[in-house]
Amino acid sequence: MERVFQRKIYQQLLDWKNTKNGRTAILVEGARRVGKSTIVELFAKQEYESYILIDFNRASKEVVALWDDLTDLDDIFLKLQQNYRVVLHPRKSVIIFDEVQKCPRARQAIKYLVQDGRYDYIETGSLISIKKNTKDITIPSEENRISMHPMDYEEFRWALGDTATVPLIKQQFEAGMSLGDGITRKKMRELRLYMLVGGMPQAVNTYLDTNNLSLVDQTKREIIELYLDDFQKIDTTGNAERLFKNIPAQLSSNESRFQPYSVIGRQTASKMAELLQDLEQSKTTLISYHCTDPNVGMSLNKDISRYKMFVADTGLFVTLCFWDKAFTENVIYNKLLSDKLEANLGYVYENLIAQMLTAAGNELFYYTFPKDDRHNYEIDFLLSRGKKVYPIEVKSSGYKSHKSLDEFCKKFSSRVGKRFLIYTKDLRKDGETTLLPIYMTGLL
Repeated sequence: MERVFQRKIYQQLLDWKNTKNGRTAILVEGARRVGKSTIVELFAKQEYESYILIDFNRASKEVVALWDDLTDLDDIFLKLQQNYRVVLHPRKSVIIFDEVQKCPRARQAIKYLVQDGRYDYIETGSLISIKKNTKDITIPSEENRISMHPMDYEEFRWALGDTATVPLIKQQFEAGMSLGDGITRKKMRELRLYMLVGGMPQAVNTYLDTNNLSLVDQTKREIIELYLDDFQKIDTTGNAERLFKNIPAQLSSNESRFQPYSVIGRQTASKMAELLQDLEQSKTTLISYHCTDPNVGMSLNKDISRYKMFVADTGLFVTLCFWDKAFTENVIYNKLLSDKLEANLGYVYENLIAQMLTAAGNELFYYTFPKDDRHNYEIDFLLSRGKKVYPIEVKSSGYKSHKSLDEFCKKFSSRVGKRFLIYTKDLRKDGETTLLPIYMTGLL
């Protein structure tokens, strides 16, 4: 059974509709299969008297050709209504350009359609191929953009019929209150289910239909295969695909940066930058850049040659970890779920935390500095809050030592606001450091 899940981006669309009142279009960016088309069509059904959804993956040649000549908008609107058998009402209808990257002329037309003012316009785009499709067009300035991510932890709990967990976690966080080890273990088990299923709507739907993690894994493999096919289209050398598939190995090696040349050999700086941009724009990956000066303006101090790469959805990441198997056996999933797999899961948790921080609206940065001649201290994530930075260290097991965090706070004491160690146990304080259970990450 296909379900339509409640998504937070709906409120962003509603805010756009109510505040812009047709003065701009809105482009919903995101990876393929993240749920863009579904939520946009639901929004159109519920917030407008009528709508037309043009899926440029399937649109007729006649509909595609409409955008080559904009001299007669009346004629364009008449043909659209005839073609889709929908009556449009001025200021009460919306036209959706779904997968707009497939028809660059339609995207360019947004400027004139918005100026006309009769209808609202929503675009969706999996922008992995946008660069090749926009060389000869003018990108409209009358276009707001919002990003859609995989379902965050709260949306996942909503899908499972649980609307209480995250508000209660928020109360606990704001009060600085421990829940006790028993409840924390239960909450961590619930979080690991999210870690394994992930936030791709198809995977969540499969889990709800079957309660079978092997079948969920098959669904995720189909999504990954789709991404790999896309990478082949934009990079026929296969380098983008190889970099993507190597993300788990790179994270598990515990290096202080992604080592692309160990995967694809030496490349020119321009080619490497292009590959990285393709992966980042595909929205299938998350990039955390090394910050050379950990201060509030971290975007101004990022080193684009030093970065870590994560998979945008941790459910897909787990499947990628076991890509060499025909399918990820239920026994592996069950051991992961009960936290009994004999492997260091620290890198899986790190990917999950990167996803949760991104879903909460944060850019990703990290910082390393010398410990001695051969070793470095590392701050896994840095958040900018007002005039202060919040350093974060991630631990998958023990928490008695947080030397990197302590040394960072000594080194940059005037810049540090709150400091966090994110781990698998209950909420506690250790001096000035807040020990935060992973399931609270999205509240930072």
